[in-house]
Amino acid sequence: MQASGEDDDWREDCAPRRVLELFATKWTSMVLHTLHARHGGCARAGALLRSLPGVSKKMLTQTLREMEVSGLISRHVLETMPPAVEYRLTDLGARFVEPVELLYAWGRDNAEALDRLAPRPTSRRG
Repeated sequence: MQASGEDDDWREDCAPRRVLELFATKWTSMVLHTLHARHGGCARAGALLRSLPGVSKKMLTQTLREMEVSGLISRHVLETMPPAVEYRLTDLGARFVEPVELLYAWGRDNAEALDRLAPRPTSRRG
């Protein structure tokens, strides 16, 4: 018989499922990685757009909005002329970067094995 706490791991709103929801689009982890690794946790949308080949301006904007709502990043309007917007990792975002970086390192360490995988139908990899 399972302990009552173990049943919580299978609920639709359990913590592991909520974590995986943060990966609903590939761009969430890529924005986190890029903000952390290339921009020290803080960047403007234009810098992120240039750092993420393949993302459209519309998809980046949508991803940034979703990440702000989820609490991974915060949006700051700079008092410049014209006004500029900067995105920063929140404390939660900085903690979430840790497992993202582990996955990215695993991917680099296992690139040859990943190259041998059959491409998924939705993959751009040929």
